Amino acid sequence: MVWGFLCALLSAVAYGVASVLQAVAAKAAPDEGGAGVDPRLLLRVLKQWKFVVGLLLDGVGFVAQIAALHVLPLFLVQATQAASLAVTAVAVRVFGVRLGVREWTAVGVVVAGLALLGSSAESEGSSEVGLGFRLTLAGAAVVLGVAGLLAGRAGDRVRTAGLGLVAGLCFGLVAVAGRVIPSLAPLDLLRDPALYVVAVAGALAMLFFATALQRGSVTTATAMMVLGETVMPSLIGVLLLGDRTRPGFAAVALIGFVLAVAAALALARFGEPEPAVASAGEQPPEAEPAGRDARR
Repeated sequence: MVWGFLCALLSAVAYGVASVLQAVAAKAAPDEGGAGVDPRLLLRVLKQWKFVVGLLLDGVGFVAQIAALHVLPLFLVQATQAASLAVTAVAVRVFGVRLGVREWTAVGVVVAGLALLGSSAESEGSSEVGLGFRLTLAGAAVVLGVAGLLAGRAGDRVRTAGLGLVAGLCFGLVAVAGRVIPSLAPLDLLRDPALYVVAVAGALAMLFFATALQRGSVTTATAMMVLGETVMPSLIGVLLLGDRTRPGFAAVALIGFVLAVAAALALARFGEPEPAVASAGEQPPEAEPAGRDARR
């Protein structure tokens, strides 16, 4: 179980650093899609080395996350993924962004919340799921794809939050699908519908989140993504997959989960460095009231 927690922390570090790189790339990519979600955005950001390096780090984080999901409850692993925003907040210091007392306090609260979760969790549940559950996950990926396209065409006040939430739900779907994959043998993987749910939901999550980062408040997008990727899979783990806490530690787990996620939300604005100072003769960009942020 200890090595599983270390894998979860490794994935958080990888995802957190990747967030900074990908947010910069998404903001720098030209917006040629007009209204709605433009799948070509992924092709444009792939031309930037920062996004590619971020994807490589995402790959490291994903492998570590899948390893953790097979020995730890979903609520612990997903809270750790949300806590990657603490890593992101520290990582943006390389861009000259200073963290104040409030931000360092939030980082400390994230660590405390994860410590409570780690002390309260038992090994992952043993409930097995059948083909029907896997096909339900595939159907959920289709529904989320449609929801993301609709959110992309919504008004400015709804679009960013909607895309962030759908992206988070897609990331959560990746976690649930990865959890129910019983074997990593190549032939078993190719026959398992959950593998294709991971691929489709992961691609949708990246597309919707990149669109939200490019066209709206990164803080709003990331906050909604954190909620989507933590709450939904955690509930599924407890209600359907047999996740549980140590006897008598349910309250400790709940407090730890709330602390880790709430503190991560407080750090949402640190997923992206502040815009560069405008050159002479140019007006500096208007500051975003809530700050900036990003992730995966």
